[in-house]
Amino acid sequence: MKKLMNSAVSRRAFLGGTAAASALALAACNSSSDTPADSTGDEGGETTSGGGTITAGSAYAPSEYNPTKTSSAFCLGSNWHVLEGLYGTDPHDYSTFPELATGDPEQVDDTHFTITLREGAAFSNGNAVTAADVVEAFDRTKADATYGAFLAPIDSLEATDDTTVTVKTAIANFSLLKERLALVRVFPAGTSDDELSQQPVGSGPWMYDAITDNTVDLVPNPNYNGSFPAEDAGLHYDILVDATARMTAQQQGTTLVMESVTADAIELIESAGCKVDQVQGFGTRFIMFNTAKAPWDNKVARQAVMYAINTDQMIDNIFNGLAATASSYIPKDFPNFQEAATVYTYDQEKAKSLLDEAGVTPGALKIRCTDNTQASGMATQAKQDLDALGFTCEIAEETSAATYAAIDGGTDDFDILIAPGDPSCWGADPDLLLNWWYGDNVWQQTRTGWGGSAEFAQIRELMTTALGQSGDEQQATWKQVYDIIADNAVLYPLIHVQTVTASWDDASKSPTGTAIEGFEGIGTTGMNFIGCKTVSA
Repeated sequence: MKKLMNSAVSRRAFLGGTAAASALALAACNSSSDTPADSTGDEGGETTSGGGTITAGSAYAPSEYNPTKTSSAFCLGSNWHVLEGLYGTDPHDYSTFPELATGDPEQVDDTHFTITLREGAAFSNGNAVTAADVVEAFDRTKADATYGAFLAPIDSLEATDDTTVTVKTAIANFSLLKERLALVRVFPAGTSDDELSQQPVGSGPWMYDAITDNTVDLVPNPNYNGSFPAEDAGLHYDILVDATARMTAQQQGTTLVMESVTADAIELIESAGCKVDQVQGFGTRFIMFNTAKAPWDNKVARQAVMYAINTDQMIDNIFNGLAATASSYIPKDFPNFQEAATVYTYDQEKAKSLLDEAGVTPGALKIRCTDNTQASGMATQAKQDLDALGFTCEIAEETSAATYAAIDGGTDDFDILIAPGDPSCWGADPDLLLNWWYGDNVWQQTRTGWGGSAEFAQIRELMTTALGQSGDEQQATWKQVYDIIADNAVLYPLIHVQTVTASWDDASKSPTGTAIEGFEGIGTTGMNFIGCKTVSA
C-alpha cells in the first residue's frame, strides 16, 4: 500500500528512528513561522511550496465531531488532523506510529505497560498535554458502546505523573495495544461533550477555525511541536455530497482534492490532468441472513445462496470494475490476509445441489437492502440470480436507519440483507474488523440471530486467544476464524470496494496554477493531508 510522505521525510523513515530522519523532522518542527514559503527556480520558472490553502471536496456530510463517539466518515477524517492520540494509524498502510507517545509502550509485566508523553506537547488552546488528559480521554471513549468494544482488552489507564501513563490490560501480553490506543483521541480534561461535538480542541498540526454545514476550515496549531507540522495557511473542506458538484469543483480547480470519484468520471478527470488514486479497501457490500428463520438456520441453504450470486457480474455492472470478489473476510491487499477454506464463486448448479441437500424448495424470499445506490443494484441482481433458482424474490429498500430499525424491532420477516459497511476507518487489524460484525453485539445477537450458536461461541473464544498471541501463531488463529465465518456464511462480504480519489499534483496542469504535494488516496473514507502542502507555479 501507499506510504505517507511529507516534503522532508517519509513517516515510515521517521518511525524507523534513523538519525537522518530525526534531524529532518526536527528541522521541520523548528522552522520559524516568519520564514516565507520555499521557492525554487528552474528553467520552467519559480515554484512556491507551502503557505497556501489545501482545498478538498468531501463526499460525506459532517455529523458528529466528538472523538469519544463519532463514526462520521467526514469527522473521523478531519479529526485526524486536529486531535492526536498516544499513537496514530497511518490510513495508507494501517501501520501505527507514535503521536503523543515518545515510543513503544514499555512492558513492566504481562499486563502492565508505561508510556511517556512527548516533551512540550500542547493543545491549540495553549494548555500543556498531561497524562491526566490522556486518562480522561480514554475513560470517556471506553464508555461509548462502539469504542468500548474495541477497547475492552484494556482495563485502565492511570497517570503515574504529568508525563507518564500506566496501562493495565485485561489480556496478558496483549499484542494490539498500540492499535487500540490509537482509537483514543486526546483533548483537554474537563471539555464538555457539547464542546467536543461543536469544535474539539487537540494537539495535532491543525486546529478547527470555522465549522458550518457546508464548509469546514482548519488553520495551523501554533503550539504543535510534533513531526508533521502544517506547512500551509489553511485546510478548507467543501461539503459536496453530490458527485456532479464535486466533479465540477475539481475540474475548475476550486478543490485540489476530490473524494469518491465515480467510475464513469475517472477517464474524464484524468484527461484533464488530475492524478487518480484507486486503492483497494476493506469496504464491503455484504450479505446477511436471518438465521432465526428457516431455511436460513441451515448453513447449507446459506451456502447455496452464496454460490447463486454472480459477484463478478456485480463488479462489472454496478462497480465498473472498481471492486474485488471476497476470498476471505478481509481483502487480499490487507495485512493478515489469508484465503478462507471456503471461497464462493458463481455456480448455479452447485447452488441447486446444495438446496436439494438442505431440503429446500424455493419459494417467496424477501431481500432487504439499504438505499445505498450500490446495495440497491446488488439487490436487483441478487433477485435475478435467485429467481433463476426458482425463488420469488421481493426487494424492500429503505434508508439505513429505517432498515435496521425494522430488523432490530424483531417484527420484520426478512430473509437476507444486502448493505454496505466499513469499520476500517478505525484501523485494519483483524480483531477490530472481526469485532465490528462478529463481536458480542447487536449484529449477531439481534440482527442475524446467530449469537447463541456453538460456532459463534467458538469464534469468540478464538478471537480472545489471538489477542494474547503474536506472529505466525496469532495469524494461524485468525485463519481459523476466517474459515469458520466463510463456511457458515451468516454475515459475509460479497465484494470489497475500491476508493477513488483525484488530486491536482502538477501545478502546471492545474487551472489555478496550484497543486498539492505528497497527497495519496486511501482505501477507506476520509482524506489524509498530514505531510502534504500546496505547490504553486
